[in-house]
Amino acid sequence: MDPTENVTNEAAGNPLSTKSQVLQTGASVAQLISSKALVLTHLTSDVRQCLIYDTPLRNARLIGVEYMISGSLYRTLPPEERKLWHSHVLEVKSGMLIMPGPNGLPTDAWEVAETKEMEDIVGLYGKTYHFWQVDRGDKLPLGEPQLMMSLTREDQCPPPGFDKVVGERDQRFGVDHKQKAKKRDYIPEPAIHEDADSMWKKGSSSG
Repeated sequence: MDPTENVTNEAAGNPLSTKSQVLQTGASVAQLISSKALVLTHLTSDVRQCLIYDTPLRNARLIGVEYMISGSLYRTLPPEERKLWHSHVLEVKSGMLIMPGPNGLPTDAWEVAETKEMEDIVGLYGKTYHFWQVDRGDKLPLGEPQLMMSLTREDQCPPPGFDKVVGERDQRFGVDHKQKAKKRDYIPEPAIHEDADSMWKKGSSSG
C-alpha cells in the first residue's frame, strides 16, 4: 500500500493532513531519552500509534505501545480515562524527542521538517503501556502491562541525570538536544489539562 495514501479506518479525528502524510513517508522512527525506539504511524490528524522497541537495532524487543491523541479528543474523554494519559511538552521543548531523518536527505532540510512536526506533538497526549520490563532485566514479557508516564521535569530523570542520559543518546545519533531546544523555543507551550500526568502527581516514577 502506498504509505502516503489517506487510509480509511475507524479511528476518531480528522483525515491526515498533507504534512502528516509527507512526514510519515520520510520517517517512522522517533528516539526518546534512552535507547528506546518508537515506530510511529498516523491514523488520522488527531490519532497516532507507536510500537516501542528497546533499541533501534534489528533484533530489538517489542516492549510496549503508545497511543497519541490531540488535545481536542483528550478533552472528550471521561475524567478517570484522562488520568491514564501524559503530556509531551518536556519531550518537545527540551530536545528530548527526536526523529532521525531518512538517508540521503540533507540534515538542515530534515531539521526544519522535524521542528514543524514538533509543533503538533507538543499538544498531544499519550497513553503508554509496557509489556516487557527490560529495564529490570526480565528475559520475557512477564506480569501485567504497566502504565508508563513521560517526564514533565528534567529533575525527574533518574541518575546520572537528564543531561547525561540525553547526552549519551545525542552521541549515538550525532545530534544535540540543547540545540534542538533552542530551535523549538518559539513553539508555544500549551496549557496541560489538570487530569494529565497523574502518576507524577501521585509521586510515582516514570519508566
